[in-house]
Amino acid sequence: MNNVLFKPVRLGPYTLEHRIAMAPLTRMRSEQPGSQPGELMATYYDQRASQGGFIVSEATVVAPTGDGYLGSPGIYADAQIPGWKRVVDAVHAKGGVIFLQLYHAGRQSHVDMQPDGSLPVAPSVVDGYEGVAYTKNGWVPASPHRALAEAEVVGMVEQFRLAAERGKQAGFDGVEIHGANGYLIDQFLQDGSNQRSDRYGGSIENRARFLLEITRAAISVWGKERVGVRLGPSGSFGGMHDSDPEALFTYVAAELDALGIAYLHLIEPRVLGNAEDASKDQNPLAARMLRKVFHGTLVAAGGFKPETAASLVEEGTADLVAFGRYFISNPDLPARIAQGWPLADYDRDTFYGGTAVGYTDYPAYAAATA
Repeated sequence: MNNVLFKPVRLGPYTLEHRIAMAPLTRMRSEQPGSQPGELMATYYDQRASQGGFIVSEATVVAPTGDGYLGSPGIYADAQIPGWKRVVDAVHAKGGVIFLQLYHAGRQSHVDMQPDGSLPVAPSVVDGYEGVAYTKNGWVPASPHRALAEAEVVGMVEQFRLAAERGKQAGFDGVEIHGANGYLIDQFLQDGSNQRSDRYGGSIENRARFLLEITRAAISVWGKERVGVRLGPSGSFGGMHDSDPEALFTYVAAELDALGIAYLHLIEPRVLGNAEDASKDQNPLAARMLRKVFHGTLVAAGGFKPETAASLVEEGTADLVAFGRYFISNPDLPARIAQGWPLADYDRDTFYGGTAVGYTDYPAYAAATA
């Protein structure tokens, strides 16, 4: 199949052999207690690695206060490094490139997930917010939250930097900062969740400060060519909204462009959580809007099929397209797209937590048809 998706592309210092990226996917299969990647996780990533392909790890917790989903892996303790090293080694053995996604859930958490049962943290206390968390009791409403003091915000930037350091020790090829999906960084960005009056709130410049400080901290560890950022312009997951999202995200993208980061990773607003929202415009609005101000490598994500992904790359709007749900059910997704083989369906019931079922038992095409 002579497809634009199979033309080489540069991402930071790396040359990728194709443009089909594996999106970060919350699967909640880390070993408990300790939130450490085990052999099951290493097998999962090994199955989905491809020669010259790009993988972004699942959202990985940077601080003990940052976990919103029981089973999510962490990178806030040295004991979590060896498990991640097994994952990285498996991907590298297949010739793949893998970045570690750094995240903090912020208010999308529960007291059962917090150290000493304390309240989840956020930029501001917002009444009427409805979020969810996953605890030992399953999916539950998020607990009431508290606002971080300014000194705590500064300390949180350092938590991200230390997590980036541990990712480097684990052998990753770079890090991606998760600034989307209504998690802590996104909560600082958007004025529906950020009602602060200090230097981290108010103006767009102030609300973007937290993300930009974290990005600079990661660059201090990795260099600018090994740091990416994920944003969800106009995304509403987690109760998010902003009074002027176009101005906000255009400013943020331009600032990231000036920093010279490896790539910008955008979630299209037509996606809510893990499903398309039929009420939203189905065109790739985020990528087309921010391509005007971000001139580096751009990764688009959110509800793409092989043919729509190819069209977006062909028109020059994106350089890579990240697939999520189809990478869950098709561990050999790049090969299937290249050969025109049919794609296997995914089972939403096994997305989050559990065993190898719906995780490592999806066969490659050749095995499925043998």
